Amino acid sequence: MTDRSTLDASLAAGIQTLGLDVAAAARARLLDYLELLVRWNATYNLTAVREPAQMVPRHLLDSLAIAPYVHGQTIADLGTGAGLPGIPLAIVAPQRRVLLVEANGKKARFLREAARRMSLDNVEIVQARAEGADCAAPLDCVVARALAPLPELARLAARWLAPAGELLAMKGPGWEDERIGLPAGWSVLASHRITVPGLDAGRFLVVLRQS
Repeated sequence: MTDRSTLDASLAAGIQTLGLDVAAAARARLLDYLELLVRWNATYNLTAVREPAQMVPRHLLDSLAIAPYVHGQTIADLGTGAGLPGIPLAIVAPQRRVLLVEANGKKARFLREAARRMSLDNVEIVQARAEGADCAAPLDCVVARALAPLPELARLAARWLAPAGELLAMKGPGWEDERIGLPAGWSVLASHRITVPGLDAGRFLVVLRQS
């Protein structure tokens, strides 16, 4: 297993390449989360990525790469799985309220344990399917990482978002084909090609809004 100092060096270099300002204390919390994920993953199979050295780019940096595009004070991560990108985003922006929405029981248990152990007071766990969960108040932003095609994501996000809220969909190449079938009133505001340090795969962030 890669030692923590090596992981920290990799994480710090990636954060610098992304042009983000992340304090050393927040970087340490990101690695605390990674360590907890590695331990739980050995038993609960939360992610197919097994090696911590691979988790830094594929999970942490991939999540942080969208941070400049997240706006507002309240966000929901639909189908968050093991907390990606929600937990990294919550760690680097503790002023935001972050809802982690996940139906899978073992993953929701991990999320609750991570929030408790790391004292993530700005994180709330919602164990439910995105289409069935109750949203107490409309949110500024919804994020989703490889959850569903854009038309389905838009339908899911509609019940969570405030009128001016935005849906940030993390996608791979070929996402343009998913424009077909967007619900009435939805439009793509922008698409950003995201370069994640340590990853060769194409990454795109698609920003949508409902008129």
